[in-house]
Amino acid sequence: MRAQRCLLRPAVRLRRSRRIATGVSERLWLFDLDNTLHDTSHAIFPKIDHGMTMAVAEALNVDIDTANRVRSQYWKRYGATMIGMVRHHGVDAHDFLHRSHDFDVNPLVRSEKALAYKLRQLPGRKVLLTNAPLHYARAVLARLGILRQFDSLWAIEHMRLHGEFRPKPSPALLRYVLAREGVPAHRAVLVEDTLANLRGARQAGLRTVHVYHPGTPFARGRSHRPAYVDLRVNSVSDLLLRRRPLRG
Repeated sequence: MRAQRCLLRPAVRLRRSRRIATGVSERLWLFDLDNTLHDTSHAIFPKIDHGMTMAVAEALNVDIDTANRVRSQYWKRYGATMIGMVRHHGVDAHDFLHRSHDFDVNPLVRSEKALAYKLRQLPGRKVLLTNAPLHYARAVLARLGILRQFDSLWAIEHMRLHGEFRPKPSPALLRYVLAREGVPAHRAVLVEDTLANLRGARQAGLRTVHVYHPGTPFARGRSHRPAYVDLRVNSVSDLLLRRRPLRG
């Protein structure tokens, strides 16, 4: 039951004996989910887009075109449509997230092979950090067979500071996560497909790995590696082969 609780909410699992013996905290890998650990653009993004639009339309009692405009506006402004719906329309966040992600992920998930084995090869703890809702993140990780590879899951429900939702790319949110996980910023790495989130991570002092995926929004025309990205890879396999520049 304890292991299950650690996966149901953000959890700190300090390994004090190792810290005392070595004086160095182990590395913490913060993994994004969509288009980082699996190929969301293959089939899931259309489902999420449709679910978000329908959730907005039903909550506001508007037509589909209006719902699409509202969804896009809030996503660009806040990083998550749900935040705009909560702030401006008093929508219940939990209900909205479940309505917008109310589909079976199992036939839609596509990823590289042997992902659990590859994650185990990365030394250090692994934590999921996603702007997606918790029930969806758990379902995808379970389908990928990697749920137990993560010490804790941080979903958008957990990303609240002073009563306000503050998802990625908020540097304040990242500092809060690191404090809860008990790891200094220079020992943490964010592995992520979205450049804006990596920029926020660098501002918080983290190392950064860009998983380049052409299906990520705004990926077109962004083929270069910005200065705030330490390493650019195409997959977890690529990260295993090229993690040497992140040692230390």
